[in-house]
This record gives sequence, structure tokens and C-alpha cells, in this order.
Amino acid sequence: MNIAVFPGSFDPITNGHVDLVERALPLFDKIYVAVGVNSSKQSLFPLEKRIEWLQSVFKGKDKVEIETFEGLTVNYAEQKRARFLLRGLRNASDFDYEKTISQLNHIIGDNLETLFLISKPEFSHISSTIVREIIKGKGNVAPFIPAAIAHQMYNSLTQ
Repeated sequence: MNIAVFPGSFDPITNGHVDLVERALPLFDKIYVAVGVNSSKQSLFPLEKRIEWLQSVFKGKDKVEIETFEGLTVNYAEQKRARFLLRGLRNASDFDYEKTISQLNHIIGDNLETLFLISKPEFSHISSTIVREIIKGKGNVAPFIPAAIAHQMYNSLTQ
């Protein structure tokens, strides 16, 4: 079975994330969208909310499973018998960073391969970091996040 792990914080999930998973679906039998839990990082949205949104966005996609993990991504991938990591590249900076990480993962992850998908132009400017900054500034992020969660997101911020 061809299994991939798409790791990230998904704080919040963006249209770019969704596009990458949808484009990768024909390549894999299963894709684990895996939310990394890092207690030293402060998230804007609680883990439970991010999981709920991911489940909502990928509802009906039988080949997609939403999970959380702690520790090294390579260890999680090994537990899931995944031979591939899925990563998106928006620009040259992403490439430089992701290349280094993929090489390290390949060494410590028993030949774990990283599959890079280049972002479509309409998503190359979107990142969770930028979306969080827009949210903090009380701007409209609806063009950058899945429509299925836009309303839920604003409700969770106003509570």
C-alpha cells in the first residue's frame, strides 16, 4: 500500500493545504493528514478545533485520515507504515528549508521519501502564518481558508 503523511500544524488549514491533499489523492492509497503537537509552540486555535475543521473539510474522502502526533514525523510515519511525506512548496525559501528537512528525514527515517508538490499560483501566497496575522488584525480570511470552515472559524474567535 502506498501511504503518505502530510504533517503540519494546520493552524489554520488553508486552501493551499486542501489543494495539495486533493492533488495527491490519486497517487496514494491513504493520506494521513497529521497534526503535529508541539507543547512549546503557542497555537492560535485549539487542537480539538483544528481536528474538527480537518475532519469537516475532508469528510467523504475515504483515503484521508486525520490524526495527531507528538515527536518526530519520521517516527509517526513509521508507525503508519508510510513510505512518503507530502509537502508543498510555495517559493524558493520553502524549497531550501524543505530540502534540508527531507534529507534529514531520509537518513533517520529509513529511506522515507518526501514528495514535493508545487503550489498552484493562486495558492502560492497563502500560509497559515499569514492567515493567523490577518485574523489577529481582524481582517477577512475567507478567501484563504475552506468555505466549509470560514463561518465556524469566526464563531470560535468571537466566543
